[in-house]
Amino acid sequence: MPSPHDYAERVYAGVLGKIIGVYLGRPFEGWAYDRIMRELGEIWYYVHERRGAPLIVTDDDISGTFTFLRALPDYGNSRAITAAQIGQTWLNYIIERRTILWWGGMGNSTEHTAFIRLKRGVAAPASGAIATNGQVVAEQIGAQIFIDGWAMVAPGDPELAAALAGRAASVSHDGAAIHGAQVIAAMEAQAFVESDLQALIDTAVRLIPRDSLIYRMIDDIREWHAEYHDWQQAREQIVAHYGYDRFGGNCHMVPNHALIHLGLLYGGDDMQRALMITNTAGWDTDCNSGNVGCLLGIKNGLAGIDAGPDWRGPVADRMYLPTADGGRAITDALREAYMVVNAGRALAGEPPLAPKGGARFHFEQPGSVQGFRADDSADARGTLTIENVAGHSQRGTRVLALRARGLAPGRAARATTATFIPPEAIDMPGYTLLASPTLYPGQQLRASAAADAGNRAALSVQLLAYAYGAGDRLARIDGPAATLPAGARHAFEWRLPDTGGQPIAAVGLEIAGTPRGDGTIYLDELTWDGVADTLFRRPAEGGTLWSRAWVDGVDHYETRHDEAYRLMQDEGVGLLTQGTREWADYHVEALVTPHMAVACGIGARAQGMRRYVALTLARDAQGRAVLRLSERLTEHLTEHSRATEVPLAWQPGHTYRLHLELSGQLARGWAGDMPPIELPEISPLLGGGAAAMICEEGRAAFDDVAVRPLPSSLAHLLGA
Repeated sequence: MPSPHDYAERVYAGVLGKIIGVYLGRPFEGWAYDRIMRELGEIWYYVHERRGAPLIVTDDDISGTFTFLRALPDYGNSRAITAAQIGQTWLNYIIERRTILWWGGMGNSTEHTAFIRLKRGVAAPASGAIATNGQVVAEQIGAQIFIDGWAMVAPGDPELAAALAGRAASVSHDGAAIHGAQVIAAMEAQAFVESDLQALIDTAVRLIPRDSLIYRMIDDIREWHAEYHDWQQAREQIVAHYGYDRFGGNCHMVPNHALIHLGLLYGGDDMQRALMITNTAGWDTDCNSGNVGCLLGIKNGLAGIDAGPDWRGPVADRMYLPTADGGRAITDALREAYMVVNAGRALAGEPPLAPKGGARFHFEQPGSVQGFRADDSADARGTLTIENVAGHSQRGTRVLALRARGLAPGRAARATTATFIPPEAIDMPGYTLLASPTLYPGQQLRASAAADAGNRAALSVQLLAYAYGAGDRLARIDGPAATLPAGARHAFEWRLPDTGGQPIAAVGLEIAGTPRGDGTIYLDELTWDGVADTLFRRPAEGGTLWSRAWVDGVDHYETRHDEAYRLMQDEGVGLLTQGTREWADYHVEALVTPHMAVACGIGARAQGMRRYVALTLARDAQGRAVLRLSERLTEHLTEHSRATEVPLAWQPGHTYRLHLELSGQLARGWAGDMPPIELPEISPLLGGGAAAMICEEGRAAFDDVAVRPLPSSLAHLLGA
């Protein structure tokens, strides 16, 4: 069926509802009702400050939801995607013991258990089956918390949503956990076209067995809702009949699924009340609240979110998705919403949407700010408000209005958005934030801005960025500036300068004017393209964030005075990666020193732990030293690896300069001044990705890792 006319807006509202719900419930996750009432009272709004916690956090509910859904584009956006393919997606994007999952141990954490099964070659759905892991492990909550994305790619098609959700859930879960996940997915999918909550529940329960525990429990909760006016009385019934004392494990699906229905039935269309009930009732608060928020976001749209308190302002669309694909870790709700929308449109046979020509920051949904916030430094505090408004756009319908006031010498207004780990997230509690920057030296940044026609005086607008430096303090980088009289528009272009190996942490603009000046600048769009043109090495001024810009997918990683990057891998293959999916045709080189390693080298177009092109110092089947150029990609259930190699008598402890170039579907690699070897017909699925350092079982050292764009003439020649 065709996508609904308001599909993008409803998905955006669903994504917002998901993250708002998670951020609301996270500070007291796992608390029982009695403790919540005693220490916090009813949860009507964010309580993170009372708990001394950050609002914007890394969380499995968010990162798993929007990461596992990447199985669709990674496997060609097929409605027939299998559980086994989704399981392979886990193995590609998860970094063991570091990202997405609760790493609570075999037989204790359901997802950790399933990951170990997958790693050992037990394909989904056997990886999550009751027959494999037992009923208690298989019926914990994880199937439900990761499921919303599968609903949002199936608008108005609950049958498809339930089918996709069943396959996705079966990677790690079985039994009641799958049924609960299917109910949530079916309700959310139908919520795109149906506003009546009871009708949504009716639609969903028809898609699970009538004799199932989840079906019976939902029936009971609906009866209690009809009988009891007070939600707390219904909660007591849930505790008595479906509480944690009846369903074992660390966090069982059944009690928490019950609280989702409690919040929805007693909250109705009032998102604040529904979230209050769901969170105050306790147990797995962030998970349950995230599902409720997503469903109500889809069902009631942005208007439903905005009808209550200011949920969106403190969040400012900000999201973190730490995975092995680090270039997408620093993201925002609008960007992720369009990723979901385009997967859904592909399933429907429709072309993708690319607002404002695919600009990264396009603001094309009401209220979206995409992480832009006013600078709160002493010289800028109180000078700027930010608002998404209609009109004033050359290629779209909405812009970001930057309303400056009180400008004077020494008083400017600044708005920035993160491109790497922001200072407040460096020491993230709980789940570590692994990320690569999204913006690099050598890339071409473009922005379009206009001055409001009613401004009383011209305003100066300047692009700027911030990079980490000595002591991990931010250092400003000034970009081009323009003076905009009232009603004028300017198109900015800026090639980002070299930063000496330091990561760029934020980008934005500054507005300055006459004393007591005020006025509005409309930021229409901001984006960048091209490949980085930079040298990654230990910066002269030190700091630590330069090393954290590499996503750590090796067992042990150190930076030393004599080795910029030391990689140690206990078994299998480990990677350090940096870059984004937008890097397509480029040259990467590095100094590589093998020690006791089976193989080591460099990679390009890395899209996770199991999708990349590699040039390695290795040994052939007879144990002879070789230089190997290979492609690694999992297609269907087969680990697809093609390689070509030539003899190279490399020795442990010796340093070699390796070069790897990719253009189109051709890869070329060489060491030193030797002739290159080539590997044609690189899969189109590996169309772009990060640079990598690679170590297989052993230790290797790396330095002077350079990424350069290919000259246009060479790129044309290689791609021919």
